[in-house]
Amino acid sequence: MSEPTPAGPVAPSAAAAVRLRPLGVGQVRITGGLAGEWQRRTREVTVPTAVALVESTGTLRNLEIAAGEAEGEFQGMHFADSDVAKVLEAVAWQLAAHGPDDLHRTIDHLTGVLERAQRPDGYLNSWIQLTAPDGRYAGLVSSHELYCYGHLIQAAVALDRATGDARLLAVARRVADHVVAEFLRGGRRDLDGHPEIETALVELYRHTAERSYLDQASEFVERRGHGHAGQSDRGSVYLVDHEPVRTATTLNGHAVRALYLEAGVVDVAVETGDEELLTASIRRWEDTVAHKTALTGGHGSRHLFEAFGDRDELPPDQSYNETCAAVASIHWSWRLLLATGESRFADLVERTLYNTVAASTSVDGDRFFYVNPLQRRPDSTPPPKGGRRRPWFRCACCPPNGARLIGSLGHYAATTSGDGVQLHLFVPAVIDTGDGVRLTVATEYPDDGRIRVTVDRTPAEPWRLELRLPAWSAPGRTALTVAGTPAGVGPDERGYLIVDRAWRPGDVVELDLDVAPRLTYPHHRLDALRGTVAVERGPLVYCFEQVDQPAGVTLDDLALTAGATLTTHRESGLGLPGPVMVVDAAADVLAAPPRTGLPYGATHAAAPAVRARVTARAVPYHLWDNRDDGAMRVWLPRSPRRP
Repeated sequence: MSEPTPAGPVAPSAAAAVRLRPLGVGQVRITGGLAGEWQRRTREVTVPTAVALVESTGTLRNLEIAAGEAEGEFQGMHFADSDVAKVLEAVAWQLAAHGPDDLHRTIDHLTGVLERAQRPDGYLNSWIQLTAPDGRYAGLVSSHELYCYGHLIQAAVALDRATGDARLLAVARRVADHVVAEFLRGGRRDLDGHPEIETALVELYRHTAERSYLDQASEFVERRGHGHAGQSDRGSVYLVDHEPVRTATTLNGHAVRALYLEAGVVDVAVETGDEELLTASIRRWEDTVAHKTALTGGHGSRHLFEAFGDRDELPPDQSYNETCAAVASIHWSWRLLLATGESRFADLVERTLYNTVAASTSVDGDRFFYVNPLQRRPDSTPPPKGGRRRPWFRCACCPPNGARLIGSLGHYAATTSGDGVQLHLFVPAVIDTGDGVRLTVATEYPDDGRIRVTVDRTPAEPWRLELRLPAWSAPGRTALTVAGTPAGVGPDERGYLIVDRAWRPGDVVELDLDVAPRLTYPHHRLDALRGTVAVERGPLVYCFEQVDQPAGVTLDDLALTAGATLTTHRESGLGLPGPVMVVDAAADVLAAPPRTGLPYGATHAAAPAVRARVTARAVPYHLWDNRDDGAMRVWLPRSPRRP
């Protein structure tokens, strides 16, 4: 076993055209706060749960049968191998962040099974090996063979970087060499119907310096949009094979497919110095943020085909917002942040993390959302993958995906550049850049907007500390002090507050962000949200659950006035872990007279009457559905009453 390398999920090569360099998971040790609780819960509950379930559901047994170590038939989804890989990656990042524990036994077992299941030429897919051994890549449009390879490769790189265990890396390299032999040098032009291998191959190139892996990833990216993914009754848009990546202006089709592809596009662009390709991806990111992103950062507005909808199609109740799409979105935005150094990409990482990703797992860590809507009606009939959190899914892609992200969360908190250190996520942490700078970050963020950065160790020469100024924190309501002296709050063109000086151990920088609750209004072209208003506080989206409202008040009758008074305080006894920072809002209860016949009329109906004024309570969206199955709304109607 070699020494682990100080790298996280993304480690651009020395020649890559990036502005920022990420730190390894072990270089940013999260020490507490909400992020620390997520990591504790993932380490102690979610990962052991996932390991147990890939065993009990037959997912691991498929590979054991393929290895000749068990008998039986294939069970589960045909891409179930990818769940084993994602669990392994989650285990790897947990070990990097928290050190050795009994998870090493899990690594030994799962890695050994994968080693023995692999064919001599490098091929590895339990579904094909057990059900159609002569049908390799025959149905690549839907078989997910290369998709599964992608997750295997990412797990292998993670294990080597986190623990120095290169056994799975050897398996992954044989897989990648097999792919190169078939698809780069062997004349095959077809594509997997589900992108993912592109970004994985680039990371394998970064880790091994084997150029053919980057060349293969580049080929896969360039072939997209030319019909090489094959024919599907769901169409080429679903497969994200309808338009070349250099000319496409918006994301369509299956959301997870599209977002994983974009991560690969950016990886290829920065490693090859292709500015045109990078610009094309940024163009699609801008369009996606402006027209196809939920307030919670979620992506994918249609249950049908788990797809992006049209521009401005963002229904709160029927939105899909798959957890895997949120993870893939963070992967994409993070890579764009590294490439450009622009805070807008970190803003979306934070929004998606603190809302959609955080909501995807219960506070106990053992129940999961596949989809993440922004509304649940009182008499809701849950869709097959919606409703309440579940212990697991037959299509179990989301739980281990969230676990691998949370395990590697420190990687997304800070970066370095030739000028200094950048803080992107405000989490309690100890940061060691490896070049003489050591920082301690203390904060109760997001409950509190104060972030205190102490310089523990520093070189003698000056360097820059760059603090992201979130778009929601107005400069006029943000304070910055350096060594006890107030400093001007003026972000640079990339959205960061810069402190450039010669530092001494013990120097302290304090940033005080404006986390007062605020009302948020939708663009008028968002038809499903017209006439509504939401509540946010700092990076958190808030929601109203029926269980928190005054007795006798039905959630669907609540309305907020424009400029409604909002107050916030910590509240215990809500049936949730610890005190919760709630937001109370002055609200109106609209009269709801009995209805007969159609809910429409020939004349313009008078504005609904206000029958009462109450205080409505909102809790962070990421905590919803942890108490009962009652109604929930992020967006409330605006009251007809003037404030």
